[in-house]
Amino acid sequence: MEQKLQFDFKTHQKILQKISKIDQFKGEWTSIAKPETHYLQTLKRIATVQSIGSSNRIEGNTLTDAEVESLLKNVKTKKLASRDEQEVVGYYETLDILVENFKDIPLTHSTLHQLHNLLLKHSTKDERHKGTYKQLANQVATTFPDGTTKVIFRTTEPFLVEKEMEEAMHWVNENIDSAELHPLILIGTFIYEFLSIHPYQDGNGRLSRLLTTLLLMQTGYTFIAYISFENIIEQQKTAYYHALIEGQKNRGQETEKIDIWLLFFLDCLEVLTEKLKLKIKEYQKIGSYLSARQQQLLDFIQMKQPVQLKDVTANFENFSINTLKKDLQYLVKQAYIEKLGNFKSTAYIIKTN
Repeated sequence: MEQKLQFDFKTHQKILQKISKIDQFKGEWTSIAKPETHYLQTLKRIATVQSIGSSNRIEGNTLTDAEVESLLKNVKTKKLASRDEQEVVGYYETLDILVENFKDIPLTHSTLHQLHNLLLKHSTKDERHKGTYKQLANQVATTFPDGTTKVIFRTTEPFLVEKEMEEAMHWVNENIDSAELHPLILIGTFIYEFLSIHPYQDGNGRLSRLLTTLLLMQTGYTFIAYISFENIIEQQKTAYYHALIEGQKNRGQETEKIDIWLLFFLDCLEVLTEKLKLKIKEYQKIGSYLSARQQQLLDFIQMKQPVQLKDVTANFENFSINTLKKDLQYLVKQAYIEKLGNFKSTAYIIKTN
């Protein structure tokens, strides 16, 4: 595996520079994310919708982010008639489990099969092959806006999949434990190997991006839950496939190098951290306009929503009802909260979009 990481001096310097910037933000994030404010919870919800929409659209899904959000709000009552809807809900349920339980999910064959099964849980077309490594040869192809497809590269033959996946997972697990290689290099390399092997009949691209989130969170890059990595990939889809092809064209040979892929992977993470920095700065600027009382009121609504005026006055009994009414009006005007109903039935909830 290490031979694929034998780069020239300039490439090594570029990689180190990118890692340094990403790790600097990782250190800053520790203080930003504690406690998890209403704003960060909002960012997480937005990132979740974008991640689901983007990751599926990369593979040819047609649902917009707005359609994804609407679907998820009604998922308990809606029949998933189309394949697009089935894929979106499967991705949502898998991502939710990863983000909530990342500390307890080991990188093993069993884990991959369980995640793949969950990812394709609602996909009736994938019933026969979900949760098991592929039995038929497959290939990586991309779909263009006009509907045409192009083969990007061929992948590992089915009879070699389990062996190659075992080697890749063992390499990552061993090196994460030993800390001899930087985790971002390990993750980037493993994802390249996963995509090159293409171990499942379908769902490999989507699962690779879910595994990216899992491994990043496990190695301390928890900010990945608050801004969409998948969305960055979607915006650079051509470069994404180009980077894979550059390594793949020498697959299995001593000349196989993944410098272009690794630089692309790190560049996406660097762009992601810069975008998240800007969002945090915007919030800190806007947040400074809230008084301590208004911030407490916002936190109260976040915990108890939906709340009515009587709930607010009962909890903030040291303040007059007129003051609290003005605070609620201000929070509605600034789009922090949303007003539902009228007169005595009026209730307030956190605004989510």
